[in-house]
Amino acid sequence: MLRKHFNSNRLTAIAVSLLIIGLCLLPTGFNSIVYKDSVRAVVEIVKTDNSNLYDTGIIKQGEQKCQVLVLDGKFKGMSAEGTNNLVGKLELDKIFVPGDKALAVIDYEGSSIKFVTLIDHYRINLELILFVGFIILLIAFAGWTGAKAILSFILSVVVIWKVLVPTLLKGWNPILISLFIVAFLTVFIISMVGGYNKKSLAAIAGSLSGTALSCILAVVFGHFFKIHGAIMAFSESLLYSGYGHLNLTEIFIAATFIASSGALMDVAVDIAAAVHELVEKNPEMSAKEAIKSGFNIGKVVMGTMTTTLLLAYSGGYIGLLMVFMAQGTPVINILNLKYVSAEIFHTLVGSFGLVAVAPFTAIISGIMFTKKNDKPILKKDDTYEGVSQ
Repeated sequence: MLRKHFNSNRLTAIAVSLLIIGLCLLPTGFNSIVYKDSVRAVVEIVKTDNSNLYDTGIIKQGEQKCQVLVLDGKFKGMSAEGTNNLVGKLELDKIFVPGDKALAVIDYEGSSIKFVTLIDHYRINLELILFVGFIILLIAFAGWTGAKAILSFILSVVVIWKVLVPTLLKGWNPILISLFIVAFLTVFIISMVGGYNKKSLAAIAGSLSGTALSCILAVVFGHFFKIHGAIMAFSESLLYSGYGHLNLTEIFIAATFIASSGALMDVAVDIAAAVHELVEKNPEMSAKEAIKSGFNIGKVVMGTMTTTLLLAYSGGYIGLLMVFMAQGTPVINILNLKYVSAEIFHTLVGSFGLVAVAPFTAIISGIMFTKKNDKPILKKDDTYEGVSQ
């Protein structure tokens, strides 16, 4: 039995790995910009010249000159002068100091460097360190399940980048394609991590039920909220880049239920696994008792998950909230502002799905995991704690 389970896990891991490789090789139709006679390279800042920078209040503008040493590529070991242009926006500008590493674009002619443009501080190595540390910790704690979770994580990233983003750019219906992507990832991830069994099937059914509800609410209330999709960061720049045909509002609505889908999967798996464990320990448990236990478990999970969504969505707007507080803006103005209304919309629609997925999964699990010859699950006069029939 163990050997069969191990072989199944191994085949699943191989299949997912091949799928990830296949998606990575899949052309998106949007090729990276390649300039003739230019290459990207990592450089080290050797010396800086800030004489062309000037202060305008709390920000700097102008041009920073940097002497750089090329660390990789065809010009490795060569020195050149690089330029760092500041546009007067703190969220975009960067200042280099000697010893920094930066990603740069090198324009060249033949074997000589003509010009070096400094893009930003080089962070890929730090990202890799964090990611590898995350993998080691997860596998050390969860073993084979952790390895499958890593594959699920990578698969999600690849599907979003190679499938979701290109299809949205091509003008496909954002809501339908996003719903399909969420359904695909839900089925694939839960099946891979939880195995091909009733427990995973119940979690998938419960999660997709919550996703469907979130999608419906997002579509309905997204229309009434009258929030244009340009509220998303950098979306207006997308329109000016030749993609004026895109429906940003529908993309914004789709992003609402995409953002909550991971939490829905989490809740559905938690409740399905808990109910399954209860039934395994007590095979004589009736469907009614299993559902009631699932409801009770769901209540506890809901107590923290809705707050999790709130913190996740509001965390990126701490700066905006501080501005409101500093200026003494009335609360009613804050709640009605487009940016804040968008976050309230995200939070409440996602929370509706979370609250719904708990009873959905509890009912499905109670029916699937218990014996077929149960008494009727619900009688006319039955009342669960907190749920009236």
